[in-house]
Amino acid sequence: MHKEKEKREKHESGRTKKKTDGAFVNPPFYCDYGKNIEVGKNFFANYNCMIIDVAKVTIGENCMMAPNVAIYTAGHPIHPAARNSAYEYGIEVTIGDNVWLGGNAVVVPGVHIGSNVVIGAGSVVTKDIPDWSVAVGNPCRVVKKITEEDKQYYFKDRKFDDEAWEVIKDL
Repeated sequence: MHKEKEKREKHESGRTKKKTDGAFVNPPFYCDYGKNIEVGKNFFANYNCMIIDVAKVTIGENCMMAPNVAIYTAGHPIHPAARNSAYEYGIEVTIGDNVWLGGNAVVVPGVHIGSNVVIGAGSVVTKDIPDWSVAVGNPCRVVKKITEEDKQYYFKDRKFDDEAWEVIKDL
């Protein structure tokens, strides 16, 4: 089992366009081509990540994806006659630095997610999300701007203990 995981990780890391420091993907990982995916340093994708990379997908540094995240660059026309022609388009997706995509989040073609963003679990991102935002829902919408005050909390109103805060406060 361990050898199979190492073999799969080696194969998957060779499929992406840019090799990066600290990148890790928990298998299984699915993509169309792999060559259209570019990730920054410290990229992490949890189980069942799917990136349909008909067009370019650019993901910044320090990005994390929870299980079952899907990023789609491919689509089909909405009118049945055009769709039945088998026409497929691809529009790039860009994700900034320090982004966390929650479990089961879906990003559709053409979306740009800014830096320092949190996308809530189960969200369907259909429009651009600005920097320093928390966005949730279907369709995904910004519900909060991230501020310096948020640094002291690890979850909702739960603050870091003194020992953890000593490490975090100056970062």
